[in-house]
Amino acid sequence: MSLPTPTPCARVVVTGASSGIGAALAEGLAARGHSPILVARREDRLDALAGRLAERYRVQTEVRPCDLGDREQRAALASREIAVLCNNAGFATYGPLATLAPERERLQVELDVVAVHELTLAVLPGMLGRRAGAILITGSTAGNQPGPNNTTYAASKAFANTFAESLHAELAGTGVGCTLLAPGPVRTEFTRAADVPAVDRLVPGPLWVSAEQAAREAIAGMARGRRRVVPGPFAKVQTVGGQYTPRGITARVLRAVYGRLV
Repeated sequence: MSLPTPTPCARVVVTGASSGIGAALAEGLAARGHSPILVARREDRLDALAGRLAERYRVQTEVRPCDLGDREQRAALASREIAVLCNNAGFATYGPLATLAPERERLQVELDVVAVHELTLAVLPGMLGRRAGAILITGSTAGNQPGPNNTTYAASKAFANTFAESLHAELAGTGVGCTLLAPGPVRTEFTRAADVPAVDRLVPGPLWVSAEQAAREAIAGMARGRRRVVPGPFAKVQTVGGQYTPRGITARVLRAVYGRLV
């Protein structure tokens, strides 16, 4: 399985495309000749990115401002004529669960879990009918172990990780692929959106990867039909640690680490 051949009718959807990994994914796919549909809430940023991609790569671009946490807006976005779906939008919260705003926690589950599930269900039948297509799901190393003081995000990404890897195995031999992107620390606006800029200081600079590197490795992984892409050495260490370290130990360590952020 590989990425479908770019054609004017074979569109690629990238959610969370207004910044970070999403914008880098859109650029990397456009550089390969794909025509991106850019999805996020910030229309001005999407317009700027669409113009840049159209000028630089001579591809068709489409801007679809959409709050993916809103079920009605999400339903209007779903299409079965999608060649590649990058389920990338998401956000995190930090702090003791009982002190966090319940509505924001519900929105986090809606965006990080329900939207990923619904959009995948929407495009999958068409891909299977054409025996061609690729799905990328942005999970996280945070989904590999308990995350006290980051509880909803860790649980949401545990769903994303398992969903993507399960679907990858399920789709074997169909011509359709599903790849998990499971990054560790990535230099984006993510921590500012989570209102925890201290994360930037907590992780040493050399351990971060750029959004461009994460996107580049993700696209290459999709093209090769990879099950999982983990960009950067630190994320790989996190992945191994999450798999083999007893959860009681990782939970205590991460409770102390994330407790320093709030």
